[in-house]
Amino acid sequence: MTETIVKNGQTISLKIKRLGINGEGIGYFKRLTIFVPYALPKEEVLVKITKTTSRYAQGQLIKIKKTSNNRVVAPCPVYYECGGCQLQHLAYQAQLDFKKDLLMQALEKFKPMGFRSYQLRPTIGMANPWHYRNKAQFQLRKNRQKQKIEAGLYQANSHQLVPLTDCLVQEPQTQKVMNTVVKLLNTYDLPIYDEQKNSGIFRTIMVRVGIKTGELQVVFITRSQKFPQKNAIIREINQKLPEVVSIMQNVQPNKTPLVMGDETFHLLGKEAIEERLNEVTFDLSPRAFFQLNPRQTAILYNEGIKALAVQPNETIVDAYCGVGTIGLSVAKQAKEIRGMDIIPQAIEDAKKNARRLGYTNSHYEVGTAEELLPRWLRKGFKPDGIIVDPPRTGLDSQLIQTLLNNPPTKLVYISCNVSTLARDLVQLSKKFKVDYLQSIDMFPQTARCEVVAKLTKK
Repeated sequence: MTETIVKNGQTISLKIKRLGINGEGIGYFKRLTIFVPYALPKEEVLVKITKTTSRYAQGQLIKIKKTSNNRVVAPCPVYYECGGCQLQHLAYQAQLDFKKDLLMQALEKFKPMGFRSYQLRPTIGMANPWHYRNKAQFQLRKNRQKQKIEAGLYQANSHQLVPLTDCLVQEPQTQKVMNTVVKLLNTYDLPIYDEQKNSGIFRTIMVRVGIKTGELQVVFITRSQKFPQKNAIIREINQKLPEVVSIMQNVQPNKTPLVMGDETFHLLGKEAIEERLNEVTFDLSPRAFFQLNPRQTAILYNEGIKALAVQPNETIVDAYCGVGTIGLSVAKQAKEIRGMDIIPQAIEDAKKNARRLGYTNSHYEVGTAEELLPRWLRKGFKPDGIIVDPPRTGLDSQLIQTLLNNPPTKLVYISCNVSTLARDLVQLSKKFKVDYLQSIDMFPQTARCEVVAKLTKK
């Protein structure tokens, strides 16, 4: 057995050199990498080792012996319990610098062709980096000690729920609606899902608001189609929360980390709420993807549109299109827009949005980009530009191969994970030149970063 350099329970002094991908401080002890949550670069700290391996160790911050100038007091009372934010203790400008550095760390790890000469632009931040999330998706539990139903988020790396009644990164309207709905669950003593016993009904509450329209939607996510006291709950929401224009139920019967299931039922009001972006109005049904920070989304998509630089008579593919946000924003300039997404309801919403705008030059299909794009190419379709906005897992290898075999003149990659972006650029840089990388802070107070990469065919 390999002997580790440090042991569990050991206390050591450490100088923090930088922040890691999850916002944790990183220091080195006899060349062993030590990860320390809530420690900051240039700090000297006392750390208690909590996990050891031959390659790295994790530690708990015990004492700060030398404090960083960028350290601030986290305003959230449950910040150190809740797993939702990682950087509230770091001054906001330093958060923006960190997110640019995070991108550079990823590039240095994967080393795509010519990465040292890539233009990394300063991260675009927010004037007010609080109360920005347009969707609250809180888990439910029955607190047995208090005999009370609570809603909140899980602690990091656990299923221990931290109750939240005033989340500082949520839009205030969503929190108000969430608190009222949880009170109703308590009033009617509804059966809450128990993960260990796989019993009970109500699992999660989702509240989403259209920032530009003020419309709110409540979605009850349940283990089965059963909904005790349904009429009474709907009536009370209607009376107490007139701003809620849509009430839905989604059924997730499986033991899975996926929050939503395949079945959704319309309970009252509209089946989708409306949101506006770039003068385009979108329908948002419960499972439709839409960015969680609408104010920064406008900036993110405008950066994507600017990088795409659509010219008249160009054909554009909007891969991972969701409800058609990006494609429909440029449809007026383009000859044709084609988009795809794996969620059927999102594609229906995209088609509705196109009809509402009167655009007849758009085509949307249900399916994966790696399946549909090659099929379209075989039929003679040849896009001038492609914009991709994949999930955190990045691009599918089959899609990358298609892009390499049939490179469009321009490719814009919107990434929510700097690691998978850097990994994918290793392949893409064989056929594409990376013009620049623009990071955008979509999630202040967290370690997450979005990047718009502009690539052109070599």
